[in-house]
Amino acid sequence: MEFQYETKTGCLRIFTPREIDECAASEMREEADMLIDNYQIRHLIFDFSNTEFMDSSGIGMLIGRSRKMGYTGGSVVAENLNGRVQKIFTLAGLPKLITVVKEANHD
Repeated sequence: MEFQYETKTGCLRIFTPREIDECAASEMREEADMLIDNYQIRHLIFDFSNTEFMDSSGIGMLIGRSRKMGYTGGSVVAENLNGRVQKIFTLAGLPKLITVVKEANHD
């Protein structure tokens, strides 16, 4: 599985896949950590435009990336959540760790 991402100076935008299950979460975790370290990322954006499902592995991956960014004073944003993913976020308490916006500024 391959997911898409964009990097700009200090910023990484990850376009999450349709389903974030254990396999997808593991690959996203590894790739995101490598990109965060290699590009000295300070601002991480997860774009959920295409995501319809996320299980506990996805929640764990997001919590881990939030902690990783927190260690360096970075920030994490989740954008474009549909109703189902928004409900998962809320039930998991993710809005306490990750800023949720309808659509982030693409500047």
